[in-house]
Amino acid sequence: MKLRFEVKGMTCAACSARVEKVSAAVPGVQRAEVNLLAGKLTVEAESAAVAPAIEKAVRAAGYGITSAGNAAPKQPASTDDGLKEMKKRIILSAIFLVILMYFTMGHMVQLPMPHWYHSNGLMQALVQFLLTLPVVYLNRAYYQRGVKSLLHGDANMDSLIAVGSGAALVYGVGVLFLMANAVGLGDMEAVSQYAHHLYFESAAMILTLVTLGKFLETRAKGKTGDAIRQLMKLRPETATVLKDGIEQEIAVEDIAVGDVVVLRAGQSVPVDGVVLTGAASVDQSALTGESLPVEKAPGDTVAAAAVVQTGYLTIRAEKVGENTTLAQIIRLVEEAGGSKAPIARLADKIAGIFVPVVMGIAAVTFAVWMLAGKGLEFALTSGIAVLVISCPCALGLATPVAIMVGTGRGASLGILFKNASALENLHRVNTVVLDKTGTLTTGEPVVTDILSDAPDKLLRVAAALEEKSEHPFARAILNRAGAMSKPTVTDFETLPGLGVSGVIDGIRYYGGNHRLMQAQGISVPSYPALAEEGKTPLYFADETGRYLGAIAAADALKPDSASAVRTLQRMGLQVVMLTGDNEKTAKAIGKKAGITEVIADVLPADKAGAVKALQEKGRRVLMVGDGINDAPALAMADVGMAIGAGTDIAVESAQVVLMSGSLTAVAVAVKLSKATITNIRQNLFWAFFYNALGIPVAAGVLYPLWQLQLSPMLGAAAMSLSSVFVVSNALRLRLFKPKMDEETQEAIIIKEEKQMETVLKVEGMMCPHCKAAVEKACKAAEGAADAVVDLQAKQVTVTGQASVSALKKAIEDAGYQIIE
Repeated sequence: MKLRFEVKGMTCAACSARVEKVSAAVPGVQRAEVNLLAGKLTVEAESAAVAPAIEKAVRAAGYGITSAGNAAPKQPASTDDGLKEMKKRIILSAIFLVILMYFTMGHMVQLPMPHWYHSNGLMQALVQFLLTLPVVYLNRAYYQRGVKSLLHGDANMDSLIAVGSGAALVYGVGVLFLMANAVGLGDMEAVSQYAHHLYFESAAMILTLVTLGKFLETRAKGKTGDAIRQLMKLRPETATVLKDGIEQEIAVEDIAVGDVVVLRAGQSVPVDGVVLTGAASVDQSALTGESLPVEKAPGDTVAAAAVVQTGYLTIRAEKVGENTTLAQIIRLVEEAGGSKAPIARLADKIAGIFVPVVMGIAAVTFAVWMLAGKGLEFALTSGIAVLVISCPCALGLATPVAIMVGTGRGASLGILFKNASALENLHRVNTVVLDKTGTLTTGEPVVTDILSDAPDKLLRVAAALEEKSEHPFARAILNRAGAMSKPTVTDFETLPGLGVSGVIDGIRYYGGNHRLMQAQGISVPSYPALAEEGKTPLYFADETGRYLGAIAAADALKPDSASAVRTLQRMGLQVVMLTGDNEKTAKAIGKKAGITEVIADVLPADKAGAVKALQEKGRRVLMVGDGINDAPALAMADVGMAIGAGTDIAVESAQVVLMSGSLTAVAVAVKLSKATITNIRQNLFWAFFYNALGIPVAAGVLYPLWQLQLSPMLGAAAMSLSSVFVVSNALRLRLFKPKMDEETQEAIIIKEEKQMETVLKVEGMMCPHCKAAVEKACKAAEGAADAVVDLQAKQVTVTGQASVSALKKAIEDAGYQIIE
């Protein structure tokens, strides 16, 4: 089980590595991961009983820890209070620093000085010391945390700052005592010489610049959690529920499963539920990434965070609190942002030993320059510069900030990465295996051909037989028949693997595949062209051997499938279709989609074996399926991706969940993965390059050649800027927009257009002829994609972007009248 904790006091990668190490060492803990940005520790343990031991171990390591529990995600804590406190420290520190710098360096630019300041060197030293003390006090947290970490044998960034600035401070205090002793001895010449060896301004400058850098870094890091904060804002604080026929406004937290929630235009859906009454246009873009609204009617599901644009709905609450789709999405984004990508392992290993090594380098630097005879001042300056410039902030931030921003951006596009490993591994895949049904195709067969001399009679008989069948093709035939009158069927029978049969007007009729006809001794014609086009024929005949004809149905491709496949292929990916269909049908579908490599006749249980066979050939496989029937294959693949998961986002076998049903989202996910990994590599390069270059310069290796020595003040400024640079670079991912070709964009538009529905009540429709006439008229209207008439309900449903006025004109021109 997973245990979550909030950890205080972590400032760098060395801290997070230490917390992970001590947590993982607790008996019963299987794995521990720290989210440095959020200050959270996630532990996989055998039971919750180990929680006290984990807390004890972390506290012993010098950090504060509290249990975060497993409640529904809450609004992330704002960084405003922390930033205000840091801003106050910076302003006050800067005021004392400016005054200090005036006294220490003002004479260099001929600034006027009080006459008493130059009375003797001891006076100068005391003024500088007194002006440094407030800066040290304001930033004392570095010393408190740094020394505490050193005492626990766990040196971190604060330790470097504490030792670096502390060394300058202690050295200055030591010189102050020597000056006081010289004054007592009356040696004013020595006092004057000592006055040139004070380092109080270095200590104050280091602390002020580091705090300024942390302020800029914290402010930038605050933006990395914007995706989660925006998601949290989508859920309303209150909702209207219907109790005993009376509307009441209550807090969202008080909604219980089974409550009836009332939704009007402009309101956000507070919980996941099922529509009971009403009709509305609902914007689900925050969840699925699809821009156009979806029409909702009784029986449809709605999810928390969707927005009712027009209309009125009442819904029954099905999932509330931490069980809603929104809560699960936020949980996934938080966990993915806090998890570690394989690419981060090198940085973690280095960070764990980095600070002790740097302290060793600083000590060696000090010793070498002392032995070289450069004096205490030079040696101390070089040692302090090494300590200050080497703070591993940038190294620790390089990966987690990019992961957090990348997963957040994915969530806003309807792409949910369950962990950082999935985000990284996705960019490595070279083969995309696509399940056919529900992935490439709509998953809902439609009638494509009616092959008969008497099509109306065939359709009536077929619809009557299939009315009691559960087969997907049965629904396709019934949808095609619409409100057409059907004869009564008695003695209905399902023939497994063959078809159905039933008695109509005393005669038994059969409907099914070719084997059923053969079993009944009925001769039927072959339709080779149908198989080549990916269509499946269902034959119909009666017990006398009279053949009525065939109805062909097919699982149609999604509108954007072919263009999405071409986009994947242009990206250099090999696309494979995996299906249980027969080879002819599979190849026909593959041809329409532009896929040449087709693996057919594969049972669901054998799909994982097919994926493994591809992996054994050296391919890195992305398996895309519906997340249910394809679970073994999704788990076997290098990356498993569940497409069209809708509100069912908890697909355990998939590492990536696509909220929309659009295949185009697969290419977007791969491109986002590549953009994120590129960003991480850039961050790691600059972090490593910066330290590899900065440490030798600070140690003084360039001094013998060009007399170049890096001051601790410049080192502090450079260290702070490096962290700000890394975070700012990661924030660029918020601007990620996948570049799709025009053809793909057009396919997306077509898909979205087909989601729009207009329902009109029509007066005057009486028979199938009327039905056909109204459907034809509506389809001819500009912007209409399809039209289906329900004779019983006296209404026509038009999908597409046709305006109501255009549809009204088309229907009236056909001789019918719109009622509503």
